[in-house]
Amino acid sequence: MKHHRTGASRQATAAPRHAPRQVRIIGGQWKRTPLPVMDAEGLRPTPDRVRETLFNWLDHLLDRDWHDLQCLDLFAGSGGLGLEAASRGAARVLMVESQPAAARQLQAICDKLKADQVEVRRGDALATAAAMAQSDTRFGLIFLDPPYHQNWLQRMLPLCERLLTPGGLVYVEAEMALDTAPLPEWLQGWQLLRSDRAGMVHYHLFTLQPAA
Repeated sequence: MKHHRTGASRQATAAPRHAPRQVRIIGGQWKRTPLPVMDAEGLRPTPDRVRETLFNWLDHLLDRDWHDLQCLDLFAGSGGLGLEAASRGAARVLMVESQPAAARQLQAICDKLKADQVEVRRGDALATAAAMAQSDTRFGLIFLDPPYHQNWLQRMLPLCERLLTPGGLVYVEAEMALDTAPLPEWLQGWQLLRSDRAGMVHYHLFTLQPAA
């Protein structure tokens, strides 16, 4: 499948100097629920309009069938991605967050929403993913939205390959476009399904290329 760019968000706008104080859940049972954003280094919530486009893509690819989906949010931050998936009916969402205060805030939000299908795990994303890759734990959708300029994608995508169910999807947010040739070596084996840009945010949806 060729990757697709949506026309509406091609026009880049200047990135805000500071993260917004809150984002909101866009769809599902908790629609319009605000999610506070902590002022913490490296915490960069996915903008509402980017998540709206992403979840439109996912609704289309999943045929709006979320009820059996196991999701992993490796850099959970404000919880906007993982909680959006849970709001839409994902069976399970594991949110991993290394910052103690942010993890506590995520747990408080889940408790308030009675989000029993969501697990908040405080820990390092790389170590957590590596440990799960050694087990039989697999996910149909992985959110990968790490801090920029720290080479996280090169380290995380090989682990995501081992954590995906067959046909699973990985959402990747980056400071640069990942759809330009030649692709870096660490993207070999991945197939780009969708990509777009909003301001300084480049976002992509990948799946593993089928085995030859």
